[in-house]
Amino acid sequence: MTKLKLGPLANDKPVKVTLELPADLHRDLTAYAEVLARDTGQQAADPTRLVAPMLERFMATDRAFAKARRAGGTSNAGIG
Repeated sequence: MTKLKLGPLANDKPVKVTLELPADLHRDLTAYAEVLARDTGQQAADPTRLVAPMLERFMATDRAFAKARRAGGTSNAGIG
């Protein structure tokens, strides 16, 4: 089993965002979705569904961002 940073995807109501990705990044997202499906036993997700949890994970583990947020008094409003 591969140790991916993402686990099973939550089935939350999404907010529609339009985003353009480079073709090579989309290929990587597709490959990631396939590995994630294999590791979690879920059906392969649409690769675009990986963007939000990846961004959430990135921000949650970015110590400089957390420190700046605490210092600046910003909230979680609009995130998540």
